[in-house]
Amino acid sequence: MAATGLNEARSVREGGREARRRERMQGSARRIHTPFIARGIPTFDILSEDALVRIERAADRILAETGIDFRDDPAALDHWRRAGARIDGVRVRFEPGMLREILRTAPAEFTQHARNPANSVRIGGGNVVFAPAYGSPFVMDLDRGRRFGTIEDFRNFIKLAQSSPWFHHSGGTICEPTDLPVNKRHLDMVYSHIRYSDRAFMGSVTAEERSEDSIAMARILFGEDFVERNCVILGNVNVNSPLVWDGTMTRSLRAYARANQAAVVVPFILGGAMGPVTNAGAIAQSLAETMAGCALTQLERPGAPVVFGNFLSSTELRSGSPTFGTPEPAIGSMVIGQLCRRLGLPLRCSGNFTTSKLPDAQAMTEGTMSMLAAIHCGANFILHSAGFLDGLLSMSYEKFMLDADLCGALHTYLAGVQVDEDALAVDAFAEVGPGNHFFGAAHTLAHYETAYWDSELADNRPFEQWDEDGRPDAAQRAHRLWKKRLAEYEAPHLDEGIDEALRDFMARRKAGMDDMWY
Repeated sequence: MAATGLNEARSVREGGREARRRERMQGSARRIHTPFIARGIPTFDILSEDALVRIERAADRILAETGIDFRDDPAALDHWRRAGARIDGVRVRFEPGMLREILRTAPAEFTQHARNPANSVRIGGGNVVFAPAYGSPFVMDLDRGRRFGTIEDFRNFIKLAQSSPWFHHSGGTICEPTDLPVNKRHLDMVYSHIRYSDRAFMGSVTAEERSEDSIAMARILFGEDFVERNCVILGNVNVNSPLVWDGTMTRSLRAYARANQAAVVVPFILGGAMGPVTNAGAIAQSLAETMAGCALTQLERPGAPVVFGNFLSSTELRSGSPTFGTPEPAIGSMVIGQLCRRLGLPLRCSGNFTTSKLPDAQAMTEGTMSMLAAIHCGANFILHSAGFLDGLLSMSYEKFMLDADLCGALHTYLAGVQVDEDALAVDAFAEVGPGNHFFGAAHTLAHYETAYWDSELADNRPFEQWDEDGRPDAAQRAHRLWKKRLAEYEAPHLDEGIDEALRDFMARRKAGMDDMWY
């Protein structure tokens, strides 16, 4: 009797799974979007107080003894001179504690508003925001392989992100639209985020005037007074590691801060190339470089929102090639999280990194390694949450969908374990009794649709059904899904007057300059 009951239960269970799979394939599965994640699990702190202090002292020595070059930006040097730093040409040196004191005016947490207020994100504190990968010149998919990105690809990825409940942010330069002039493409990129998504987004940072254009378009969308008082756009600025801030980045950084918008300040340290091969040394370097950039935003405008960013990576020392998704940078992210919390700043750290050239086992192994590091180190804004392939040279349609699925699982993971009378299910044990199954219990039926996270891409069918369906692997299933999502996509409403004003601004800006292709 027991065996018969279990077989019947198994049949019901498998039938239910197959029904849910069909629902997903038909696009009718229930998917609830949350604007951001309020983490229900603690951060993972791995270093002692003594070790953290030693890293901070090392960073202070780097800042005071070696210093950082601030090139091609006299206004930045003037800021440092007024703040009391020691200036020698473009080399700036800082007394221990100076940058931490300046950073006291930076908010520990802030809201980035979206044009749909329901999608505004809270960055900092115990909040987690997922955004797509950023900056790839190439795109790839199973149909056409690897190729230069276009504005069509750029818009497609915005649409895919908008269509998924597992992303909270539209991102920035999801891929480079290389079919548009270098000096004009930022206008089309910002407009595409506004037109095809109603979530928060990032602007351009490749020149001060492009940053200003991005902010101007945000003012058209939200209104000048609102932008003056609130953060509505982010700019991702990179240190030219080791120990150089170039004028292109500091001018853009200051443009965002001046407008009360958030700069995401990020060193890009490849161990053995742009930093030491040892984790502790790279972390000290990262702390020094990032504190300097974050502090500059506060000198430009005290109280402006800023995000403490980090991008540790390793190098294949035999060839000099960069590697991504390796364990050393992943565990290093844990330490960065601890140091950032001591500064009281929002954190951008790690992401879904891989050097794989295909959406394969290597890609998912490396990506999950680095993504979990971001989750456990306490990152608030996780750029590169989806699509990153080929060492960030390529944005993959299939990898994007696979990573979105992982982001969905991480929503449940970050929620932690709820413990209340219903979750403890003591009454269910009384109903079922020893030796019987829970499939028909009232508690199970009450939670049937919401008990477990349900993957859109995992194939949990019996072998025979998978075999009859042509034995599709994960990449092939992801390929089908992204095409389906684009076919079903509907753009969120955008006010016609705002749309016209944005288009007019773009047309005037483009008419005022010749095309540049490099």
